[in-house]
Formats: sequence, structure tokens, C-alpha cells
Amino acid sequence: MTNPDKRKEAIALAYQTGDTAPRIVAKGRGLIAQAIIERAKEHGVYVHESEDLVGILMQVELDENIPPQLYQAVAELLAWLYRLEKEETSPS
Repeated sequence: MTNPDKRKEAIALAYQTGDTAPRIVAKGRGLIAQAIIERAKEHGVYVHESEDLVGILMQVELDENIPPQLYQAVAELLAWLYRLEKEETSPS
């Protein structure tokens, strides 16, 4: 069950060709988290909600690569995003 008093948290990841791993490009709690989520949605970026993963990623410093221990979890997230994008672009 989600604690209604807990402030919302959000993380934004970016990965570019040549990067060794995705990196944290934005993170925040409360109003900042809400702004990150709104900006993502405005730009057509999918928002995945995983309190556990966000909680772990909040410990990573801004502009640092995610730690190797999280590669699999983030790879699964990226595979999910890829499937969503593919479904959205394929003709019905």
C-alpha cells in the first residue's frame, strides 16, 4: 500500500550512443517530481512507475551513470519502452 503522506519521487534517465550506461539527468521529490513527470509527458516520453527502482536511483548522484547492479532492471525497463513505442508506430 502506498503511504499517502509520502512525497512523490521521480527520476529521468538518458542514454546516448557512446555512453557506458544510462545516467541520471533529473531527479526530485514533490513539486520537482511532478514537474519532471509533466515535462516527460509533454514530450511524449513514457512514464514508468516503480517506487522500488526510483527509491534506489534516488541514491545515485545527478549526472552519474546508473550502477552496474541496476543494469538488468533498467534494461528491462528500456525493453518495455521499446515494446510500447513499437506498438504505437505499427499499423493497426
